[in-house]
This record gives sequence, C-alpha cells and structure tokens, in this order.
Amino acid sequence: MKRILFTLVAVGMLISLPASAQLIDEKDVTVTMDLQPVLQLDMTTPNQLEFVFDDINEYYAGITQYAATVLKVSSTVSWDLYAVGRSNGTNGPEFWDQVIDYGNSNPNAIPDLPLSLLELRQAQANNGATAAGATATFADYSQAFAQTAAPSAGNSLYVNGGTNTPPSNQDKYIAGHSGTAGTGVDAMAGGSFLINGGTTSDFYYSIDYRILPGLPAIFPMAGDADGNTFEDLVTANGAGSYAEPGVYTMYVQYILLEDQ
Repeated sequence: MKRILFTLVAVGMLISLPASAQLIDEKDVTVTMDLQPVLQLDMTTPNQLEFVFDDINEYYAGITQYAATVLKVSSTVSWDLYAVGRSNGTNGPEFWDQVIDYGNSNPNAIPDLPLSLLELRQAQANNGATAAGATATFADYSQAFAQTAAPSAGNSLYVNGGTNTPPSNQDKYIAGHSGTAGTGVDAMAGGSFLINGGTTSDFYYSIDYRILPGLPAIFPMAGDADGNTFEDLVTANGAGSYAEPGVYTMYVQYILLEDQ
C-alpha cells in the first residue's frame, strides 16, 4: 500500500487594504454663535447733587460742580451718547419739580423753572459730530461756561418735553450725532475705555455742572436750542419777574444708543 503524504505549509500573507475601504464612524456637533450687540454705560456720580444758593455772591457768580459725573462707554457697535433733562412733571415735563415753596406770594415770582437752565460741560470734545446735516451751533457741551450777560445755549441741557425723542441735528450730543447710519462721521465706532486710551479717549467723559441764577434770579446764561430762556417767562409774566424761592428737583438722564 502506498502512503500518501500530505504536507501542510503555513504561508503568511500581508494584505494592505486601500484607504477607501477603511471603516469610519462620524458624529457632528453643531456650533451656534450669537453675537449680541453690547452697549454698556458705566457712570460714577453722587446719588444727588445739591446747589444751595444762600449767599449773594453765589447768585451772581453761580455754583459749579466739577467732574461730578464720569461716563465710561463700551460698545460692540457704532453708538451715540446724549444727556436729557427730566422731571416728575409736577410743574410740567420741561420744568423743575417744586418740592418746597418758601411762601412767596409775589405775583412776579415764577415757580416754573426750565430744565435747560442746568448747564453741562464735558471735558472731552465730541469727535463724532461732523456729519453733513449736523447743523447745531453747538454740537456738544465742550465749550467753556459763558460769562457774558447774553445766553448762548452752548451748555444748556437738552430737553425733549418728557418724550423719548433723541436730539435732532440742531441739538447737542455728548458723543456722536443725529445722522445716517453707516456714514462713519456721525457716530462713534465700537470700542471701550478699557483699551482705547482711557481717560483721554472718545469713550471717557467727565461732566461739570453749573447753575447761575444771576441778579435778579433769571438765569441769564442758560437757554435751549430754540433760544428759549427763563427770560422768555419773565417777558410773558411781566417786567420784574424772577424765580420763586424754594426747593426744586430734577434729574439728568444719560442715554447710550446704537447709531441709527
């Protein structure tokens, strides 16, 4: 009988699979980015500013409170900043609220004191008010307080009659101005006082306040953009009229808004 011999030979084979045949498992994560516009106004100021006129020299020379308010702006969009005078409307939306009347029954004593008699001065000029159509004689509050007998309205606070109406192209802004969005000449570019020059930048404003009653108390230096002054009330009420003695209150609202 013949034997049949089977020989088993082990052969190693290395097979390289093409890349297209590689197994892959993929998962996706969706990432959403929401860029919210940020307008941030930081204000450092006393809770209340008091102007007490109990000396004849104070009536004549006025009282100035220097650097009483500091405004710091941070924004991701183009912006404008303005101040507006407001009251609770006791004497009307454009007048100071009379809290205490010292009992002066003189018919020439006027209790309606315009909010615009408060004067502001900003240390840093408005560098965003060069827009065509910004026809205001005073585009901001950067000029020195007037010392002449004629009101200039250069520092008188903007008043809008209790509405939410921003200043027009004939009124004062602290920064930026009324105009067309996107022109780049009527608004302040986004940025922050933290990284743009600090106290000397377009994002930092120090505000002085002045009230000058005058003798008699008719606030001769103050006026609004339309040229209206307390003296107009004197004219309407009769010669010899003056501000009625008493305690009055109002407040200044600073508004930072996206340029439109």
